[in-house]
Amino acid sequence: MPSAISDLRNEYTLNGLDTTDVSPDPFTQFRQWFDEALGASVPEPNAMHISTVTAGGRPDGRIVLLKDMSDAGFVFYTNYESRKGRELSDHPFAALTFFYPQLERQIRIEGTVEKVSAEESDEYFNSRPRGSQIGAWVSDQSTIIDNRAVLEARQHELEAQFADKPVPRPPHWGGYRVVPDALEFWQGRPSRLHDRIRYSRTAIGQAWQIDRLSP
Repeated sequence: MPSAISDLRNEYTLNGLDTTDVSPDPFTQFRQWFDEALGASVPEPNAMHISTVTAGGRPDGRIVLLKDMSDAGFVFYTNYESRKGRELSDHPFAALTFFYPQLERQIRIEGTVEKVSAEESDEYFNSRPRGSQIGAWVSDQSTIIDNRAVLEARQHELEAQFADKPVPRPPHWGGYRVVPDALEFWQGRPSRLHDRIRYSRTAIGQAWQIDRLSP
């Protein structure tokens, strides 16, 4: 098995990327690549790996879904009392990674994290399917449970509680916005000599610096 794993490799040949190819604005560049991922039928192009930092300084990662983006940042929703929620409370920094293998592309984003407004969280929560709304109440995310029956019993209880009326947003559930200070656009190239274009700034409102990085 180890030798079989080590032999796995793809040669990337689809496109190139240079500083002259990208928009001067990284959010415009992100939208372009995201739209191209949609056009290429990439499964769940809004799926992103988010890394947070534990109390002990260890990286902690999982996949979440991007639910909104603007020039203000990238938004996802979760339980504030989950493991990642507690980590973001202690260390409000995160790194996001999008991977589009069909396009041989990767996008990395680093920045600070803030909660979105209650109004934004309410608006998104009210747009969710009813089952997902109830699920936000059912799960004490990241806590230990005995078995799945615990969840199903709680689900039935809450379905009865909220029968024939709107499901309110739980106070422990809402959105976070990652406000970037660095974004990197990676395009796979032959012989692992990939193209990497990084946008960076040291303060919000500052002009973005664009650099090519060695692969």
